[in-house]
Amino acid sequence: MDGGDVKDALEQAHAIFDPIAARLLERPEVDIGAMFGSEGLRVRGKVFAFVGHLGGLVVKLPEARVTELAEQGVAARMIMRDRPMREWATVSVEAGPQRWDDLISEALAYLDEITP
Repeated sequence: MDGGDVKDALEQAHAIFDPIAARLLERPEVDIGAMFGSEGLRVRGKVFAFVGHLGGLVVKLPEARVTELAEQGVAARMIMRDRPMREWATVSVEAGPQRWDDLISEALAYLDEITP
């Protein structure tokens, strides 16, 4: 991707992500903070969703769920420094706003459950 393509992808991603984030930020336990060089949604300090540097959604989900989404072609396992991340999935903008909303909500529920 060249610089213009990345900029366009980020704009498209934020057009989907930002309204979802604004709604979730109304909840007292949700805030925004840094993760992997981006700002992401957090619950009690743990990031559960953010827009990746190439414009996709990145969410934290149980490893089995990430595998399921990858097998369905909905998401891909996030790769960081040539290493697949077990509990992080990336979802393209083509998945659409409803899918992003559903997955962000699922990630919030997951982190809310496992974060003291």
